[in-house]
Amino acid sequence: MKKKNAMKLAFAACSALALTGGLASCGSASKDDNFNVGVVQLVQHVALDAATKGFKDALQEAMDKAGKMVTFDVKVADGTAPTCKSISEAFVANKVDLIMANATAALQAAYGSTATIPVLGTSITDYATALGIKSGWTGVSGTNVSGTTDLAPIDQQAAEMVKLLKLTSEDTVALLYCSAEANSLYQVNEMAKCLTEAGVKSEKKAFTDSNDITAVCNAIASSGAKAVYIPTDNTAASSTTTINNVFYNANIPVYTGEEGICKGCGFATLSISYESLGRKTGEMAAKILLEKADVSKMAVQSADSVTKEYVKEYCDKFGVTVTSDYVEIPHE
Repeated sequence: MKKKNAMKLAFAACSALALTGGLASCGSASKDDNFNVGVVQLVQHVALDAATKGFKDALQEAMDKAGKMVTFDVKVADGTAPTCKSISEAFVANKVDLIMANATAALQAAYGSTATIPVLGTSITDYATALGIKSGWTGVSGTNVSGTTDLAPIDQQAAEMVKLLKLTSEDTVALLYCSAEANSLYQVNEMAKCLTEAGVKSEKKAFTDSNDITAVCNAIASSGAKAVYIPTDNTAASSTTTINNVFYNANIPVYTGEEGICKGCGFATLSISYESLGRKTGEMAAKILLEKADVSKMAVQSADSVTKEYVKEYCDKFGVTVTSDYVEIPHE
């Protein structure tokens, strides 16, 4: 009888530990039943938040279906590479099973912190640029890194901007971006090429951080620019109110690289769904953790589709008429 009571007490202790996350210490679950995933997100804004949510939802669903457990440790940096680095190093020290890096600076920090733990990026524009691969990029890194790219078709964005604003060779588009974000420079360089091919002039206008956005925007407003293009830039995404205060009052329309920035200061965009992109990243994580897929052989994946979106209030202000395939989104 005493032996049975002892067994009951032991079972109860294991049950209590399970509720507090200590199940593994009872020996009733192996390492393969419990996974720890670190998420390092560069900064908090609508697009990156949606990507993190999609990632967690998709991976949690896969774990539930497989009867496994996953614990997420989500850390949002202050928008700087050093903070991303310290977060990543902490994940490595804690021996997480996988790191999800949300935004280019976060990916670079995670990649620089470990060569063995699988790292999946999301909201990354160009992996070759992010990883410092100069040539021969095939879409597969051959390292512990893979993930998803948020690169929308910039040639289509350029075509839509030119068409909607009726831009001509007499017009100049200011390309506004953060000089600290390699992904942003890549996008504005591509946009400049596309606009040149369309016979429209462009000028790159960089700000170093959120502290000098107002000054740069004011300089653009007084430069005679016909329009502004903002890529999927994280610092800009966190500063849409500041940007909007300048260009709305200056009567300069802003075309953006994604939905979140458009809602804050733009009139139209050709955007991917960041939540869907995050979900795709979560599905990749499930294959790595549950199916032992080799991350070094996993190709970087793209968004399934893009959507034409517009803000009616702003289109009305700037006299822009969109086609029937545009979806209305609110100004926020």
